[in-house]
Amino acid sequence: INAEYGIERLSRKKKQKQKKKRQSYNNYYLLFLFIINLNMYQSQYDSDITTWSPQGRIFQIEYAGEAVKQGSAVIGLRSNTHAVVVALKRSSSELASYQKKIFKIDDHMAIGIAGLTADARVLCKYMRNESLNYRFVYNSSIPVSRLVRQVADKSQVNTQRYGRRPFGVGLVIIGYDETGPHLFETCPSADYYDSYAVAIGARNQSAKTYLEKQFREFKELSSDELIRHGLNALRETLGTQTEGLNIKNCSVGIVGKDTPLKFIEDAELQQYLPNDNQASI
Repeated sequence: INAEYGIERLSRKKKQKQKKKRQSYNNYYLLFLFIINLNMYQSQYDSDITTWSPQGRIFQIEYAGEAVKQGSAVIGLRSNTHAVVVALKRSSSELASYQKKIFKIDDHMAIGIAGLTADARVLCKYMRNESLNYRFVYNSSIPVSRLVRQVADKSQVNTQRYGRRPFGVGLVIIGYDETGPHLFETCPSADYYDSYAVAIGARNQSAKTYLEKQFREFKELSSDELIRHGLNALRETLGTQTEGLNIKNCSVGIVGKDTPLKFIEDAELQQYLPNDNQASI
């Protein structure tokens, strides 16, 4: 009797172990299905621009914002008299030239780009056409804020209509008009911001940290000092790159009072470049 009871007890324990093992497998299987469904759940809401997720997000806009973060850094600053844009240029290989990052819109306005260059060219062409049309009708330069608002309106259309996608580029816009110097930032979401200083592109947070410490001084600075601050902020975005700032991989645009839009590149830029062992001004 005792032997039969012992055998029956061992059998029950074996069955309990097998049951726990099956439950463990079932739990892993359910977790696997949950992860698969979670990915499928997100993919249901990121296939086009007109679909909201239950959390109130439009994933296509967020993806376009990530494209801006992948672009090389662009810095913008302004004082009471001038506005400056500084950009870091990239080269796809040693055999290729550095990609242009700052574009002229009119004699009083320019843009720096971070993100998809092809999308930036579309917006640049649009801005130039609008500026020319305004000059033809009113015989004067278009106000900077008005053109920025038109660009934002154009960008917003692509966040609302089916079959389109947001522009995957961020713009830093500098200009000077009757109301003084201006510095704007535009986003793929069609938001735009008027700023004293701004940084977009890869590792922009390092440049923002520098600008946040220094921007209170910008109002009274001369154009040369403003350029040097912009280059110092741009240097912060390089991280551990072996190649520092040089006359080939960065460019500067400046506009202001009694100063038509001017680009500073190549040998002319050498006098503004910070030394590696030079303390930030």
